[in-house]
Amino acid sequence: MTHLDTTRITGDVATPREANLRNIQDFLASSEHQYMGITPGPEDTWDAVFSLMVAKVGINADPTYTQGQDTISAQLCVDALDRYAQIYGEVVRQRGRILFATAHPAAMPAVYTPMAAVARAHGAEVLTIAGGIPWDTGDVRAVGDVVMVEQYGGLRHTHRPEPMDLVLDQLEAAHQAHGSAPLPDLVVTDHGMAGAAGTRGYRVIAVGDCNDPAVFVGQAQGVIDVVVPLDDNVPPQAYEPMTQFILARAGL
Repeated sequence: MTHLDTTRITGDVATPREANLRNIQDFLASSEHQYMGITPGPEDTWDAVFSLMVAKVGINADPTYTQGQDTISAQLCVDALDRYAQIYGEVVRQRGRILFATAHPAAMPAVYTPMAAVARAHGAEVLTIAGGIPWDTGDVRAVGDVVMVEQYGGLRHTHRPEPMDLVLDQLEAAHQAHGSAPLPDLVVTDHGMAGAAGTRGYRVIAVGDCNDPAVFVGQAQGVIDVVVPLDDNVPPQAYEPMTQFILARAGL
């Protein structure tokens, strides 16, 4: 946990309090960039979602604290990582089919790429997509073992669920056409990609930042199996000890 706080994966993270509070309201308003494929229920009031973020992420519990630094709990992160690793390890040992995808291409492939390599080494099947799937002003494509969004020759950060919907549309169409074409037993992802996969009934393990209330509501609704609270955009090498922790807890 010291490493998590030292690298600001948890602890006093870079995301400001103002963004955390604003994004709760934007999620409840089903903002294009904050709903992440998760529909708020009647029970999801501002106070209820704020309390959820305190309980599952460890943001500051004082609702009158509206400006400044906010926090993510290292203990809550580790607790969720245990469950995350348990599910991942279970699917790998069953030699299941796993789809890795990210909306945070500057950071999270550092976690997902070694997870995919270990899964394949233990006999699991790592799924990918054929070619690029046009979306918005770019496309959705596999970069190595991880599906990402391309735009203007670079890789794009996005909260939108549509990229995952397009990926699953392609996989499901191939499955219906050929019968033997595989569908994922597990989706390892984040942001709107997690919400999209979960609402379509797939098993999902995800990560979420303290300004991503939608995915934590998705977990509370049972749409997403587990969400690990962490800063999802620190320098990639900082995640290496955490990734090793996941693999060790998974027994791989």
